[in-house]
Amino acid sequence: MLAVLLLVAATLLWWRFRPNRAEVDPRLGLESWDVVADGLHNSNTELVWWKDAFLLVHAASPYHMGSKDCRLVVRRSPDGRVFETVAELRVPGEDIRDPKLAAIGGKLFLYALPNRGFYAIPYGTVYATSEDGVAWSRFEPVTIEGAAPAGWLFWRPKTRDGRTWYVPAYWNEHGHSILLRSEDGVRWTFVSRIWDGEANDETDFEFQPDGSVLATARLEMAADSLLGHRDASTVIAHAEPPFEKWTYARSRVTRLDGPALFSHGGRTYAVARMQPGRKTWPTWMASTFARKRTALFLVERHRLVWLSDFPSAGDTSYAGVVLKDGALWASYYTSDTARDYPWILGMVLRSDIRLARVPLDRLAALAEEKVGE
Repeated sequence: MLAVLLLVAATLLWWRFRPNRAEVDPRLGLESWDVVADGLHNSNTELVWWKDAFLLVHAASPYHMGSKDCRLVVRRSPDGRVFETVAELRVPGEDIRDPKLAAIGGKLFLYALPNRGFYAIPYGTVYATSEDGVAWSRFEPVTIEGAAPAGWLFWRPKTRDGRTWYVPAYWNEHGHSILLRSEDGVRWTFVSRIWDGEANDETDFEFQPDGSVLATARLEMAADSLLGHRDASTVIAHAEPPFEKWTYARSRVTRLDGPALFSHGGRTYAVARMQPGRKTWPTWMASTFARKRTALFLVERHRLVWLSDFPSAGDTSYAGVVLKDGALWASYYTSDTARDYPWILGMVLRSDIRLARVPLDRLAALAEEKVGE
């Protein structure tokens, strides 16, 4: 028994003080800095450029799991360096997470996922609106015509023409993702099923230059498994207008958690969570005992190409992205970047909000080199 206790203690000490080994490619010219480092477990970021300023939203909580003390904090900055807090939003007595922002019809919409339990299993999607990012309406449930809104969890709404909006949504009990359409951001209608099965959940998409869409979906295989799963992966889905029929490819580079897809120069990229190193027991893909990174990927119709890590470790990722002034600006959260905690340790320790900036010409050049390799 003493030997077991000593082994556990040694493992915990190694986890706690293991130095960080994130691989940040110097060719990116990436710079990053802390935005929020207040001792809380800050997470689930979103970033937009709106009315001449960056608007950042993130969750603030005691830990990764559900908490009645969780709130969404809205911060604003004209330069991306210094942010002021302008609003806090709560659902009384409940957890709230995964904020997403969209400027629809002259108003800013904030979509989020409320959760009543200790485990991070939201039960639906709510939204609030604002004219200035400071004063917000009360949260209300979204409306999905022809389907019960309870259970469908929105990811990130996007538009190609400024009039018709699309959003992927996944089922809170896992296994299904769909595409929805709206003209006003409140009432949504069903377009198509993106994927069914394999404990599918977090799904993002991006419009392509030819008008088609490319989506990635996280496939857990076994929902919320402590040890992950040897067959967990990412499905890459593609659809031509009117986005009713999808074709698929699969990537086992990583399970793409918390994806934020964006396009530049005719290519699609993602900032998302990845798992470095070997995927064997007890660190199968997405195991809570494995190390994690926020990383940058090239997304092609048939594959994911890892480009670089961001400075990150432990509980991390869930980015927001803005393309501005010739650069990618990405918000994300991370545990202590000097250490390399496993995910499970990062879930209960503090995590900070960071911003990263990457020149777009350096991003394009690195993607070209990686594709060539």
